[in-house]
Amino acid sequence: MAFVRFFALGGLGENGKNMYCVEVDKDLYVLDAGLKYPGSHMYGVDEIIPDYRMLIKAKKRIRGIFLTHAHEDHIGAIPYLIENLNVPVYGTKFTLDVLYDDLKDHDIDPLSVDFVEFDEEDVFEFESSKISFFNTAHSIPGSVGCAIHTPMGVVVYTSEYTMNQTIKTMISTNFHRLSQLSQEGVLALLTEAVGSSTFYDSANALHLDHILNGIFSTRNSRILVSLFSTDFKQIQKIFDLVLLNNKKIVVVGDKGKRIIEMAIKTKSLLLPKDAYLEANEENLERYNENLVILITGSRFEPFSRLQNIVNGKDDLLFLKNSDKIVLMTAPIPGTEKAHAKALDFLYRTDADITNIPQKLLSSSHATEEEIKIMINILSPKYIVPVIGEYRHQYGFKKIVLDVQFDEKNLFLMDNGDTLNFDGRDVYLSKGDIQTSEILIDGTPLDDEKDVVVRDREIMADDGTLIIVAHIDPKDKKVVGEPEIITKGFVYIKESPEVIAKIKEIFYTVSEKHLQGKYINWNDFKREVKDEIVKYTYQLNRRSPITIPVIISIEEGNIRESQE
Repeated sequence: MAFVRFFALGGLGENGKNMYCVEVDKDLYVLDAGLKYPGSHMYGVDEIIPDYRMLIKAKKRIRGIFLTHAHEDHIGAIPYLIENLNVPVYGTKFTLDVLYDDLKDHDIDPLSVDFVEFDEEDVFEFESSKISFFNTAHSIPGSVGCAIHTPMGVVVYTSEYTMNQTIKTMISTNFHRLSQLSQEGVLALLTEAVGSSTFYDSANALHLDHILNGIFSTRNSRILVSLFSTDFKQIQKIFDLVLLNNKKIVVVGDKGKRIIEMAIKTKSLLLPKDAYLEANEENLERYNENLVILITGSRFEPFSRLQNIVNGKDDLLFLKNSDKIVLMTAPIPGTEKAHAKALDFLYRTDADITNIPQKLLSSSHATEEEIKIMINILSPKYIVPVIGEYRHQYGFKKIVLDVQFDEKNLFLMDNGDTLNFDGRDVYLSKGDIQTSEILIDGTPLDDEKDVVVRDREIMADDGTLIIVAHIDPKDKKVVGEPEIITKGFVYIKESPEVIAKIKEIFYTVSEKHLQGKYINWNDFKREVKDEIVKYTYQLNRRSPITIPVIISIEEGNIRESQE
């Protein structure tokens, strides 16, 4: 009897960083490899990816990384892990096209990676099982779910989906394929939980259409629209309004522009050639009163571009009094603070702004009713909610109980837990696999990441303090007066008593450590730091990063003491 095991390296109890693994005997299937964005407290960190290094030892058993769609929270880790985990990467044409472009941004030759393109009809057979796919409706083309056919039944990973069958240019979720999988027998359903607390309200869609139609049909001036580059549902809506009102459109935002042009070329987005213009000064001036400017990108790039435009700092665009700004970029996890700051800045200007409420911008995640439909179609024996924070998983649990699913066959898991099927029983092992994160700060911050980020947080909140002093080890005395340098702690000119006290502490510690025959430089610097930190905390409950720089002067030479 086969052995099947499921675990996650990311994506459970969090938004983003989706990376799931299914083991069938000796074969290992990796489903997605995404990133997530850091919170505002993680200073200098650009992105966060799962710690995939435990997979390196199992590289020979990995049959491939199977990508479900081209959102960064599902493919964003590939450029970082592919060098150490050079295994086949499977994806639909559009997903791989986006990934090729991403690899080039990271100076990685796509030809160096073993890419395997597939469509819904393809089936890949391996020693212990086979894997097939089914199309899903999502906010980006080329979205699929994966089905791993094991001797014990099918393990279905839906990834992100909706049951919406009317999205223009988007492939509908394939109910027929889902029904076929159900007939084969579904062992476990791994399905998204992030939309479990949302309800589809057709009135929201009508309200959004009403707002946009009113703007596009009555405006005889430029319209600037902010949209994320992978929100194809809303991008197509803007394209349709451009055509309906005989306008022209330009797209700005480097990577986002490339993705959209790629989609137009492959007809994943529908727009006639004569309606799309290059973003240059000639077109901006010629079609001034009949132009829509789509400002796109990921994360908070659309807002950054808008701020530069309003500030007059953009190389191409500047804001005119007659311009209309339409904001269709609701904050995503990790960008809320930057989003609010940008909004506040824009509203301080005289710009004519319409901010579309988040509830009107459909998320393209499975809602409560769609989750119920998926469960009823597949009739799985076991269910694991994936993709989302614990509150989403808990909301998912309530939905499952509503459809009379047996609660003991529902598993709410954390990253590193394993769900094991051995043919006779199913059991959950908590914390079976050690999981962590890799922080990306230009390059990955691996082993010392926690210390680095913690120091950045302290510097941002409490500042830094550096004390520089010269010591003559032969005569056992301090040469000259110590120099105090502070940033973000106190202003030296306005705090002479604080600086004097710090110097006094240094002299007291120096007297103690200069009495012996030998100077233990490590202990000397450590005690200077500890005593100053105690004082600064007592002073104002702040603990700045404190760095003693003690320079030894020996026989006319100067050298910094080594720790």
